[in-house]
Amino acid sequence: MTNPRIAVIIGSTRNTRFADKPTAWFMKRAAARPDLDFEVIDLRDFPLPLFNEVASNAWAPTQNEVGQRWQRTIGGFDGYVLITAEYNHAPTGALKNALDYAYPEWNKKPVTFVGYGSVGAARAIEHLRGIAVELQMAPLRTAVHIQGADFFGAWQQGQSLDDLGHLEPGVTALFEELAWWTRALKTARETTTPPQEIQVSSSGE
Repeated sequence: MTNPRIAVIIGSTRNTRFADKPTAWFMKRAAARPDLDFEVIDLRDFPLPLFNEVASNAWAPTQNEVGQRWQRTIGGFDGYVLITAEYNHAPTGALKNALDYAYPEWNKKPVTFVGYGSVGAARAIEHLRGIAVELQMAPLRTAVHIQGADFFGAWQQGQSLDDLGHLEPGVTALFEELAWWTRALKTARETTTPPQEIQVSSSGE
């Protein structure tokens, strides 16, 4: 049996982003998990325009070529880890736009988060959990928050995230939850018929 595939999505595209450090730190630990296969997906490699399709691809095919490539890419994974910053109490515009560019590809799959910033992107992650529910994902309870002195030490003072041993239990718990939910939902997707969806929207779409 092949391992479930997990996309680790870098949610910032800024030239000066910090995201590469927590991504490398997380992937080093992910490599020790023999039961899940992790792959980094960088939003810089998908220069999506601001969403301007006639509708979500839940309703109509996406016309933009990069959007189509993005959908094909993420659709091949069984779960997701979002590496996220926090801008003005919310996730980055690039990450929100990327989430909006797909719908069935996200459905009935787990998602969890590695956040960084002064409060560990806690408020951004709460936004993302709500977005994930609307996309029919299963957001996990456990996330990793790199915050406060830990964040500023790694960002401004050259400290290594590898030295932050107090983050390790959270990472271990994240992996355990992610492994369970990924396998449970993958089995359900492959062996059961999903309930008929009734689309109700107040967004004007």
